[in-house]
Amino acid sequence: MKNESKGLGDTIAKITKATGINKLVKFVAGEDCGCEERKQKLNELFPYTKPKCLTEKEFNTLDTYFKKNTDTLTSEEQEQFLIINNRVLNEQRTISSCISCLRDLVIKLKTIYNEYKEENLNSEETIVK
Repeated sequence: MKNESKGLGDTIAKITKATGINKLVKFVAGEDCGCEERKQKLNELFPYTKPKCLTEKEFNTLDTYFKKNTDTLTSEEQEQFLIINNRVLNEQRTISSCISCLRDLVIKLKTIYNEYKEENLNSEETIVK
């Protein structure tokens, strides 16, 4: 979609245009008020990213872990989670011993996993009906 915001800068630009603030700023500061540069910088700092789809292998990795119902994460599982996270969310996380970072990683991936599980359950219910 052409009009879709890439990040916070695009959203702010849409709001200032809708409210007329952008015209006031250009009137006061001139045509080159720096708005475009600020918009690009905010888009870089606060991008809106859509997660990529899990592969079957990634889903199965998460499924195996979450069905174990454990609070521990082995180093192998951490590595697998990072690979999945970095690909699906287009991030560049690295292995960490930070407990809150690991917890956030697991929570994020569990949210994505649960979405897939929910979609799968809804699909099965539709087929059964």
